[in-house]
Amino acid sequence: MTDSRIMQGFPPSPEHQVTIENWRSAPFSSWAFRNIRQLLPTAPIYRGDRSATALETASYDLGGLRFEDFHGKETSIDDFLLDTHTDGFIVLHRGTVIFERYENGLLPHTPHILFSVSKSLTAMLAGVLADKGFLDPERNVAHYIPEIEDSAYNGATVRHLLDMTVGISFDEDYENETGDFARYRMATGWLPRAEDDAPEGLRAFLPTLKPEGAHGTTFHYVSPNTDLLGWVLERAGQMPFAELFSREIWQPLGAEFDAYVNVDSLGAPRAAGGICVTLRDLARFGRMCLDSGLAGGRSVIPAWWVRDMRENGDQTAWDNGNFAEYMPKWRYRSQWYVSEPGAFCGLGVFGQFLYLDPATDVIIGRFSSRPRALDPADKDSSLQAFTSICRALGE
Repeated sequence: MTDSRIMQGFPPSPEHQVTIENWRSAPFSSWAFRNIRQLLPTAPIYRGDRSATALETASYDLGGLRFEDFHGKETSIDDFLLDTHTDGFIVLHRGTVIFERYENGLLPHTPHILFSVSKSLTAMLAGVLADKGFLDPERNVAHYIPEIEDSAYNGATVRHLLDMTVGISFDEDYENETGDFARYRMATGWLPRAEDDAPEGLRAFLPTLKPEGAHGTTFHYVSPNTDLLGWVLERAGQMPFAELFSREIWQPLGAEFDAYVNVDSLGAPRAAGGICVTLRDLARFGRMCLDSGLAGGRSVIPAWWVRDMRENGDQTAWDNGNFAEYMPKWRYRSQWYVSEPGAFCGLGVFGQFLYLDPATDVIIGRFSSRPRALDPADKDSSLQAFTSICRALGE
């Protein structure tokens, strides 16, 4: 439950003011995650002037559906949504919206930050450019960005970025206020620039990262890889990321609302975690992915790219990585998590999800403002909840 006093008053009292220092912390986050453009620089992702792709609606009460959570305890979808600080939740079955919930001040027209679900959207743009011949996933990153030749990315390919198999020294610890991760946040503008020698902006920060291990052998989740991918896409497409994403995906998708993406102080896109969209437009994006890249009868994402993502991925690299413990029998391809049964998803810290199940034709989107980015002591039951929904609808 959000604190109703946050950002109330003219001005709000100091203890209820959302700032760059506290915006990722509860209770401030539930306001911040739906008001990113009031806190950070952003670039608009224009929806165009065509009519939005229609979404049919029907009523299905999933709230009372009971399932066994991660700890083996029986709970309900209603309780799950409350326990996971859910801001927005949507379920589509066979293309029809059957369940939709908005909480904590979120409204149907309000964009919410996706955090790392942004990676999954960004990778679909890579597929569009690859299909048009502007991008070769097997080329070295330095072919597009020579500035990184003396960094961890020397010898890495675009495919290594896409599949998170770059040999790089980087610890993605969301609660670490020192070291490379803190410097990364300073470069993005997500933390105040507290060190005089901290790189100013992502494009100055990325070339400072150091190598560790061989490329292509181990899944190592590193958000800067996707920010570098966003830079690659801009060079390959010869256009700012937001404009490129608008032209190639958001407009042909038939989105209902403009989206936007957080940028650093110099305009570099936060492709790894800064895209903000409405809940229904996230569902539309999911529908397109489940339909092999088609939206409104138009091909937006090349079908071969979606098929490659769903069918491929280096299982050995995944098993060698540190996520296999929490997601056994999954793998990672083109910035999507792919399960052995065939469901695939994008996920982000603080509880963001886009979950797609081809077997039952179900799409699930969730926005959340959980108190911690990741909490190993509090095992998330999202996958159990989602599979129970798919099972119930499949029956």
